[in-house]
Amino acid sequence: MSRDQKLKEDWENVVSQIAEKFGEGEQLNLDAIIYLIGVQELGQGAIEFKKDDKLNLMHIAICRLLEPFGYYEFDFFDEEGWPHYKTIEELPNLKTGEQTVLMKEAVVLYFKNNNFIK
Repeated sequence: MSRDQKLKEDWENVVSQIAEKFGEGEQLNLDAIIYLIGVQELGQGAIEFKKDDKLNLMHIAICRLLEPFGYYEFDFFDEEGWPHYKTIEELPNLKTGEQTVLMKEAVVLYFKNNNFIK
């Protein structure tokens, strides 16, 4: 099986399981899944977030997702419990499709590492 086909199958598995557990059966897009990962990584539960907080949650998730690829490294938790990351390596200039593939690979890896999927 090709790498692209395996990623596609793994991605569909993640989307399907998230839809069952968090989306009331409705499939979530990549941005929504990244947001959920940010909420998970913050660890404060499902509370009401302001618009700026929602953007920060997306940033937390992206840093956490790209950490295994060597782009970011966890640095510290601030006094409010928000995680902060430092840049280790600048992201390469990627086309939109390439960015999407990278993020899907990172999401699949995240859920595999957290035993959400096999």
